[in-house]
Amino acid sequence: MTIKTDVLVVGGGNAALCAALAARAQGVSVTVLERAPEDERGGNSRFTEGSMRFAFNGLDDLLEVVPDLTEDERQNTDFGSYPEDEFFDDLYRVTDYRSDPDLAEVLVRRSFDTVCWLRSLGLRYVPKYGKQAYKVGGKFKFSGGVIVEVVGGGAGLVDSLYKLAADRGIDVRYDARALSLIADDGGVHGVRARIGGKTQDVQAGAVVLACGGFEANAEWRARYLGPGWDLAKVRGSRFNTGDGLRMAIDAGALPFGNWSGCHVVAGDLNAPNYGDLKFGDAFQKHSYPFGVLINAEGRRYFDEGSDFRMYTYVECGLALARQPKQLAYQVFDNKVLHLLRDEYRLRSVTKVRADTLEELARKLEGVNGDQFLATIREYNAAVQAGTPFDPNSKDGRRTVGLAVNKSNWANTIDEGPFEAYPVTAGITFTFGGLKVNPRAEVQDVDSRVIPGLYTAGEMVGGLFYSNYPGGSGLISGAVFGRVAGTSAAEFVQGR
Repeated sequence: MTIKTDVLVVGGGNAALCAALAARAQGVSVTVLERAPEDERGGNSRFTEGSMRFAFNGLDDLLEVVPDLTEDERQNTDFGSYPEDEFFDDLYRVTDYRSDPDLAEVLVRRSFDTVCWLRSLGLRYVPKYGKQAYKVGGKFKFSGGVIVEVVGGGAGLVDSLYKLAADRGIDVRYDARALSLIADDGGVHGVRARIGGKTQDVQAGAVVLACGGFEANAEWRARYLGPGWDLAKVRGSRFNTGDGLRMAIDAGALPFGNWSGCHVVAGDLNAPNYGDLKFGDAFQKHSYPFGVLINAEGRRYFDEGSDFRMYTYVECGLALARQPKQLAYQVFDNKVLHLLRDEYRLRSVTKVRADTLEELARKLEGVNGDQFLATIREYNAAVQAGTPFDPNSKDGRRTVGLAVNKSNWANTIDEGPFEAYPVTAGITFTFGGLKVNPRAEVQDVDSRVIPGLYTAGEMVGGLFYSNYPGGSGLISGAVFGRVAGTSAAEFVQGR
């Protein structure tokens, strides 16, 4: 049996559903192939916090996204602003100025409009209190460029998008793995897929590939990211094995971007090997700027305070992946325990607690205890305590004279009780993808557009290199998903 549709979307996460909704809004028929069964739908989007980075010029803009802010929240919070120029600066700075300028232009310029579009469809957002803002002097202050998250986090985002798709008559097929593109010299005309265990053709006027990178493929991780990456834990979907990339490349698409790079963070040492739907993103550990990172040798290896964590947590994860045993401990003392994010308070968290540093050293499994104590003594002596500590700003409270100095938020580790959290590298998504133009049209190895083929989400190559500004993944998926779906529908209608 052959399925026929105007626009076929391969994938089932944020980017795919945004593409499907945008295409359907143009009046064409849309079918979505989600490789996962229904109870695991949503790709990596389901495992996120639901954070979206977007440009805005102050409270009036923000109220278009979060119109139900209370009067108390408005009066007692400094939301600041995040103009487009600052978004551009952050994107280029953290990617070593490699981000493709044409794609960056689309991402930044359309970020606010896309968030408002989703809001108009019914998505709701809330400020990220407790994760992106701290109360100082009686007032909350946001920092790092990310202000809101979707209500319900990643799971809430996915459920909302699927409800919107159902309400609009979008045909979603689960347990549907795309195997290859149906293509000829005239372009792409559909896919061959295995749906419910049966192989069949899905004919389409245009195809949008939005089915993730290769982060869940251990062989590809070792091939493209390097030795040791086959051992990394996968924070998200077990279904993102690179099928879309393989199909497109087999059809002549041009690989593009940072194929040896990925989004990786520090996560609980005892997290499962793949994302756990029950816990979502709760295994991540992102409060390291307020403590110190100690590896198995008992040494610090990373400037925990070089910038706000939204700009460093991928670098932190990459540094962790290079440590002996891919193991480290995040160490905090009593002065900052109240600042730790919610994921540190879960009952399932792996934690070591002690009243003295000597007792803590004995409890750190796999760590050179003597060197750990020596490292802490050296670190404490280097802290410039005369500078006030301020978690909301890069306060300049630093160390001096260490091989690896801490640039901000440097507090001495000397007040018990002490807590330490063992972490290892957890991969989220890969940066390598396909070459696309600003209309999300996939280009071939001769830099020509492949008619009828579009891509979005993690499969867009050229946006992120080595690092990325936190919250950019979901907004990129939404922006390019919307662009891809609209372009695909226009292509079908123009035939």
